[in-house]
Amino acid sequence: MSPREFVVLGTASQVPTRDRNHNGYVLRWDDEGILFDPGEGSQRQMLRAGVSAHDLTRICVTHFHGDHSLGLAGTVQRINLDRVPHPVAVHYPASGQRYFERLRYATAYREAAELRPEPVAADGPVARTPGFTLSAARLSHPVEAFGYRLDEPDGRRMVPGLLAEAGVAGPDIGRLQREGELRGVRLADVSVARPGQSFAFVMDTRLCPAVPLLARGCDLLVIESTFLDEDAALAEDFGHLTAGQAGRVAAEAGVRHLVLTHFSQRYADPEEFGRQARAAGYRGGLTVARDLDRVPVPRRRTAHGGPGPGGG
Repeated sequence: MSPREFVVLGTASQVPTRDRNHNGYVLRWDDEGILFDPGEGSQRQMLRAGVSAHDLTRICVTHFHGDHSLGLAGTVQRINLDRVPHPVAVHYPASGQRYFERLRYATAYREAAELRPEPVAADGPVARTPGFTLSAARLSHPVEAFGYRLDEPDGRRMVPGLLAEAGVAGPDIGRLQREGELRGVRLADVSVARPGQSFAFVMDTRLCPAVPLLARGCDLLVIESTFLDEDAALAEDFGHLTAGQAGRVAAEAGVRHLVLTHFSQRYADPEEFGRQARAAGYRGGLTVARDLDRVPVPRRRTAHGGPGPGGG
């Protein structure tokens, strides 16, 4: 299994269907497991997808409409039932604090795990770890909603052959990485640039400045496309995007792989979403999401912009 992949739990919008569960998504990113927008039924979908409560390190809720949050109650209780040993941070709009509290304590259970509420009140970073920065940006929807973006810092990849030529081995490799120079050998002499990777999650919103900002240069963009282009007026009225709008944003932002999701039950052919995204000019990797899909994060770019020799 790829150490960096996107797991789709559900792809329906307001109403689930026979084939589509309510929203729910898990991003596996090295040692982190981030659950996005757990709609109703997410706990069972996690079981079907092979994702355990122990895999989760944080939860991100874009907004408190039911198809994006009703599964939070069951997920929180499962985290406690399984006695997850590490803290689980929960990011959500601060204006929905009362909804978070109601979902967290929807029924009686024994609290046996550490849940760390981290409400989001403004644009900007919401979490920093050694491996990435997680940021939020306010979207345009009838209730307050935030999109999320994860950015890995640029780094350097050590080249074994160059290390051997320079006589650097064992613990000295770590020392060289920390100090930048060792016995006349510079870090740049034995390594190559390793551009950081990025991921963005954009749910219920009409077009607004935050959408291209979140999408800019992403390796993997997950974005709602509730409506087809012929229903653009409905999309605007209800605060959503069309497939063509999502494709155009991805094309202009230079997204490497686009995942379309959050489909209205009114449409019978999900592949039409992909066709409209292509017609809008998007030419990168494309997934029209289905429940239980697994989408790997694209292979890392090289310093020159092309794919590197390894995965994420």
